[in-house]
Amino acid sequence: MPDPIYQKVKEEQLQIHSTRRLLYKKLAKLIGRPVISYFTSFRYPVMIEDGDAEMLEGVMQVCDFSKGLALIINSPGGIGLAAERIINVLRSYSGTGEYIALVPAKAKSAATMICLGASKIVMGKTSELGTVDPQVAIKERDKLSRFSVYNIVKSYENLFERAVKETGHLEPYLQQLANYDEREIAEYKTALSLSDDIAVRALKTCMLKDLPEADIKKKIGIFLVPETKAKVHGRPINAEDATNCGLTIDLKAVNDPLWLTLYELYIRLDNYVSIDNNSKVIECYDKSFSSRYEAKN
Repeated sequence: MPDPIYQKVKEEQLQIHSTRRLLYKKLAKLIGRPVISYFTSFRYPVMIEDGDAEMLEGVMQVCDFSKGLALIINSPGGIGLAAERIINVLRSYSGTGEYIALVPAKAKSAATMICLGASKIVMGKTSELGTVDPQVAIKERDKLSRFSVYNIVKSYENLFERAVKETGHLEPYLQQLANYDEREIAEYKTALSLSDDIAVRALKTCMLKDLPEADIKKKIGIFLVPETKAKVHGRPINAEDATNCGLTIDLKAVNDPLWLTLYELYIRLDNYVSIDNNSKVIECYDKSFSSRYEAKN
């Protein structure tokens, strides 16, 4: 996750481009309910965060979602608690109390959590979900790098275990352990537990509501533990994988009219959050909010 001291975000209400407006209208007709989009950039170091839930609610207040809604989501992820709040906003403003998640490309980490809160997930053969273990941004030599919290905890535990078993020279282990802060490791473990809990509860209240939480956790193991299938945080979990976990997946063919319309809108929105420092966009047919990223000097 990016360190907030390195960014300044400006929110602004914008006019929706006429072509996107037409695509929203066409997509709503094809899917049978109005559509709202939520995109965070893969180019700029921004993430899903608490303020996004408020921006999303602001957009939803002026739209009519009495017949339910579909959410187009594309994001590398962010904060788990923010994802939980976004799930609550989407369900609260939907007249049916639920929503459909549309994944034209990549919904990773906390974005996957938001998808798990849906009644079903519409995917294509190239769509990607991901593991929900959180990431942390660490600054090294003036460069911000992303690390999987799961891998940090795992490496610490493995190193500590090897040090305990060592009967000879402890110095190499002690030097490496000095790079870890035990308080941070405790926080990371809490964050991992929280991510698991949010994912399981999201499914328990919708897609997998008939299963006990313990069974849900077993079924979605590939989403919770990277080494189960993904091996690394960013490795894709595709529609077939998600279906095998018991999730309700609507797999669209590449020539399906709904998919073609969705993908055209995705291309336009993804391009929007990749140029001119535009980093986030939340919009429906009637209203659009955008955030601009500016790196601090």
